Amino acid sequence: MPDDEILTIREVATLLKIGEKTAYTMAQSGDLPGFKVRGQWRFRRADIDTWIRDQVERAGATRDDEEGGR
Repeated sequence: MPDDEILTIREVATLLKIGEKTAYTMAQSGDLPGFKVRGQWRFRRADIDTWIRDQVERAGATRDDEEGGR
């Protein structure tokens, strides 16, 4: 998939394997990087890929911190 691909809320929800309402709530709160076009959410695939990498790294760092504190 090209990096400049634009995804809909449904496509992002499918990609992340979450509900559309969850994706919408996350976009509204700024947790997912997106923008609106005439009131409808859109997402750059490259931004979502970066967001996923950041979440995985953050989860790994948290796990490392928890294991180091034992």
